[in-house]
Amino acid sequence: MNAIATHSTIHPLWLRLTHWLNATAVLLLIASGWRIYNATQFFDFAIPRGITLGGWLGGALQWHFAAMWLLFANGILYLLINLFSGRLRRQFFPIMPRQVLRDLGAALRGKLAHADPRHYNSVQRLAYVFVMLDSVVLVLSGLVLWKSVQFPLLRELVGGYEAARRVHFFAMAGLCGFIAVHVVMVALVPRTLLAMLRGR
Repeated sequence: MNAIATHSTIHPLWLRLTHWLNATAVLLLIASGWRIYNATQFFDFAIPRGITLGGWLGGALQWHFAAMWLLFANGILYLLINLFSGRLRRQFFPIMPRQVLRDLGAALRGKLAHADPRHYNSVQRLAYVFVMLDSVVLVLSGLVLWKSVQFPLLRELVGGYEAARRVHFFAMAGLCGFIAVHVVMVALVPRTLLAMLRGR
């Protein structure tokens, strides 16, 4: 009976909890980050105020820092469990360019199979590894923006404070792109949402 229950589980409880905590933190970070950008914008456009969080710069910063700690702690937990359980290697590697192109072509034609949601196709592997690396870039560039004087080497590695602002912005844009594609794919294959809610 236990073997059957284990076999039927697609996403264990720890994965579902860390997924939804990460999703919550990311949405708070994006919305508050847009408000911070509007107060200190360096491009010739502003984010519509209605989709930002914080109301004013100080409020946005408070939301941003609170969500930052949630993402940092939960993200570390997620990575450690994936690493030490072997799931990181099993689920996300190897990523073969030929398989990525094959699966991407199938996805664009609407013929990408989702027979077993326990296993990721090459496009999913690439997307999830990208978002992990992108999150690291966000955290490191965010540290420069938050504590520039305390991290002089890191500041220089990203090209200075102003460069860090742009790196942070474009890394956020990459994360938004991932979320948009992720939501579209969930809409196309709704059982993936059910699996992330109830585990199977």
